[in-house]
Amino acid sequence: MSRIVVKIGSNVLARKDGKPNITNMSTLVDQVAYLKNNGHEIVMVSSGAVACGRGAVTPLKDLDSVASRQLFSAIGQVRLMNLYSQFFSNYGMVAAQILTQKDNFSSEEAYLNQKSCMLTMLENDVIPIVNENDTVSLTELMFTDNDELSGSIAAMINADMLVILSNVDGIFTGDPEDPASKLIPEIAYDESADQYLVESKSDFGRGGMSSKSHIASKVASEGIAVIIAKGDRPRVLIDLIENPQNVPHTLFRPSQNSNKEKKAYE
Repeated sequence: MSRIVVKIGSNVLARKDGKPNITNMSTLVDQVAYLKNNGHEIVMVSSGAVACGRGAVTPLKDLDSVASRQLFSAIGQVRLMNLYSQFFSNYGMVAAQILTQKDNFSSEEAYLNQKSCMLTMLENDVIPIVNENDTVSLTELMFTDNDELSGSIAAMINADMLVILSNVDGIFTGDPEDPASKLIPEIAYDESADQYLVESKSDFGRGGMSSKSHIASKVASEGIAVIIAKGDRPRVLIDLIENPQNVPHTLFRPSQNSNKEKKAYE
């Protein structure tokens, strides 16, 4: 059995018009259910709330970035969790929402309470679905993006692997849209990929590939394997675990000399 954190990016979960991508969500839930039924513990870190909310309502007046994020995330989080709950119920599985903030990782009491809650869920066969609480998080106190959040969660629960599902196959030697660029299959935890990165952000997400690469290196240095892969490929999660040679991806090889018990608040 392995403990896996799966981070699902906004562009995987939302269509271009901001509405939920039901097909992708359902397919990923199918795969998570399969892995869980085969003995793996899964924690999901799910983006998509703001994107889902943006597609549901048109503000009556112009809003600043904080107010619009609060509005859209509050509406979208309900829609997102309702969909997850419905999909997992088809397998007789229970999903639970965890909303967190960055300062919960800097207080020992909050950190340990959050960790205890998440481990209790896993012990009781509940699938935790984590997102940042955008309704109360201010810009200066927010995670850089859900890549950073997923890395913190992976370290917190001593995960064996972090899988970051994005809209590209991994780290390339140049622009992923350039036919001359090649996918890099493996990167050591202490090897910088900055020379290859062409920075761009997704339509809905806050983070780009540079963020993913830096978080992946940090998490790998703590002894946790990290994979970046394209989230809408058929069977992507199942193949990454059972037949990784069948799916394009970049693996950040973990350090063998790290203490996975390291606490985020230290």
